[in-house]
Amino acid sequence: MTRAADQLRVAQPALGLQIRQLEDDLGVALLVRHSRGVVPTEAGRLLYDRAVAILAQLAEARGEVAALGRGSRETVTLGLSPSLMLLAGSDLMVNARRVIPEVFLSLVEELSFVLVEALERGELDVALAYEVPDRPSLRRVALLEEELVLVAPPGGIDPADPISLSEALDSDLVMAGERDSVRQLMQAAADAQGIEVRVAYEARSVPAMKNLVRRGVAASIMPYGSAIEELRSGLVVTHRIDPPIRRTLYLAKPAKRAPLRNEADVDAFLRSTAKRVLEALGPLARPL
Repeated sequence: MTRAADQLRVAQPALGLQIRQLEDDLGVALLVRHSRGVVPTEAGRLLYDRAVAILAQLAEARGEVAALGRGSRETVTLGLSPSLMLLAGSDLMVNARRVIPEVFLSLVEELSFVLVEALERGELDVALAYEVPDRPSLRRVALLEEELVLVAPPGGIDPADPISLSEALDSDLVMAGERDSVRQLMQAAADAQGIEVRVAYEARSVPAMKNLVRRGVAASIMPYGSAIEELRSGLVVTHRIDPPIRRTLYLAKPAKRAPLRNEADVDAFLRSTAKRVLEALGPLARPL
């Protein structure tokens, strides 16, 4: 309930009141409340499935109507993680107009776990996201594997030399919250080696994380693409970690979404985008 209230940007008591009013209106319990949170009843799961389908139909209808106003171009809402937006976002938008002119592409940038939730709510048509879970509500195809890197202030260890995880974590870190897939992968790797992690700063903002690194008060484990601009400017350095911490990029869609008119063309375009990302990452990535 706390996470749901945060996502909806409402107070938790107000959300609880709305749910109780909905239960009163329907005459059936939707959630079972216990000390660790809530779980949906059978009626709650049914209502959720129906609501997701209705929202998907509404989004499809809005897209089709909007497309008529743009000369029958189909609107496709695409989610990208911040690192992909920095690596390929602007080129992607320009190339889309040339390669799939019959599609109007609308980009949404968010952390991968937020994109997954948006897919499940029917708010996105498709996403290029990392560590997408295997769920009945989603369709996913693995595209590539990418190494995470340590991003640190200049000086110290030679950037050309890979470092151990113990060396990478031997400093105060700035990381995203515990639900972020990069944070989870880093923590799992540290736990496997019995290494203590010191997260001194937590931020769900990539620019804020990079600013702390530039100031020299912290380091971070993050995707190469997230720091590419600062790296080119010499404001930060990156180190490969040995053994590597890898994450998987997926092409993901809502399982119950109706097919897009230009589904095959959109898929082919996004796969070609993933190939360009693969080339940009060089030895840090490998195809799947």
